[in-house]
Amino acid sequence: MLIHSALLALGATLAAAVQPLEVQGQYFVNPKTGNRFQIVGVAYQPGGSAGYDKAAGRDPLSDPDICLRDAALLQILGVNTIRVYNVNPDVNHDECASIFNAAGMYMILDVNSPLVGESLTSYNPWESYYAAYLNRTFAVVEAFKDYPNTLAFFSGNEVINDEKSGADVPPYMRAVTRDIKNYVKNHASRPIPVGYSAADVRDILFDTFNYFECSLEGDDDDMSKGDIFALNSYSWCGDSSFKKASYDQLVSGFKGSSVPIFFSEYGCNTPSPRIFTEVGTIYGDQMTGVFSGGVVYEYTQEKNNYGLVSMEDDGSAQLRSDYVSLEKQYSKLDFASIQGQKPPSDSTNKAPVCSSKLITTDNFNNNFTLPVPPPGAQKIIDEGVKPAPKGKLVEISNWKVKFTVKNPDGSVITNLAVKPLEDDAINSPGTNTEAGTQTSAEETTGTDSSASPSDTNAAAGLDARVLPAVAMGALALAAAAAF
Repeated sequence: MLIHSALLALGATLAAAVQPLEVQGQYFVNPKTGNRFQIVGVAYQPGGSAGYDKAAGRDPLSDPDICLRDAALLQILGVNTIRVYNVNPDVNHDECASIFNAAGMYMILDVNSPLVGESLTSYNPWESYYAAYLNRTFAVVEAFKDYPNTLAFFSGNEVINDEKSGADVPPYMRAVTRDIKNYVKNHASRPIPVGYSAADVRDILFDTFNYFECSLEGDDDDMSKGDIFALNSYSWCGDSSFKKASYDQLVSGFKGSSVPIFFSEYGCNTPSPRIFTEVGTIYGDQMTGVFSGGVVYEYTQEKNNYGLVSMEDDGSAQLRSDYVSLEKQYSKLDFASIQGQKPPSDSTNKAPVCSSKLITTDNFNNNFTLPVPPPGAQKIIDEGVKPAPKGKLVEISNWKVKFTVKNPDGSVITNLAVKPLEDDAINSPGTNTEAGTQTSAEETTGTDSSASPSDTNAAAGLDARVLPAVAMGALALAAAAAF
């Protein structure tokens, strides 16, 4: 794939708002159209752990030049959602949130960080569950709750990753979910789902799901019950299949869920380069009755070889063959049809009542007595974080990317820019193709790697698999298939 130019849109524009989504039973639904929403996502953490620097006031959504570069490339690819692992509630995110919003992309935010005191720990979780920690998670909610494209918050990421952590963490992780949901209820102008991102460790995966999905005493309004459930799964590698990759087990295990299920990470990198043949299945009839799409790991490239785009410190970037392969898989699908489905009339499943009978693993916690909020936490839940960070959409004066971006063969892509979408529009493959022509499908050979996928991102969602990166911008995929 060679991209020669992209749509250029200039001038100050208040970014049109995507429609805030709702959770209706086991589906994400656009309340304006009544259609189901399938996540077409990419994990977005430029700079990895270095991308979140509390002292420097930096995170992946703090530099608008970086966000403009990346929103453009993601818009061309067809992405409608980004997952951001580590954000700093004390910096301003208005421009970046407005850029991704205008590009038709939702944001899923992890509320934790890799720093001490900013995540629930996998072992001795009672030592990390205190008011100052919760205050920080609530501040993340405050910073992002007013953006219409904030889709959801993850209260934890792979905090439960083996039987040992499964013995102690579940009541505390569920308590954190409860506390965040109560904060959202008290201080946000709309419901925003809160849930958990799980490791795909099959021995404990469905016990983890059952623990977070059930309702205490059958209360449908139980605030400790997760609104969504997601998993980081790397079981599909290369040219696999629904059964070979054990996706059939996932569909069977999650069938009848009362909440939306989706992949919060996927994209095995062995063999490499990746070919993403799972895309057709994830958005096909075998999966969409139970799953609501997924998030490809990951946007930026580093030595473990999961990146779609390679970055340099000067802000320049180059598309990788994985980007090309993913675009080709997306281009085979009819996303107008996929995103145009209505939820079945009987789509609301009732959550099971919490009971020790739901837990099948001997050492997994089956006690649903949750810890009460720690001293001082309830006051913050009631009165709010002070001072409270606030976010709002702002005008963007220039949609043109200022950094050099290259095709896999090294040719420079010109006139890269984000295409601002109409109000309530959501990005999809083929949205940003009005200028530029695709003249070939040449690809470079990706770096060979046998590196395993995400080991354990820890409670904070920290991912060490990202090179330091700076900004990149907007490009328009020419002649992607017509949708």
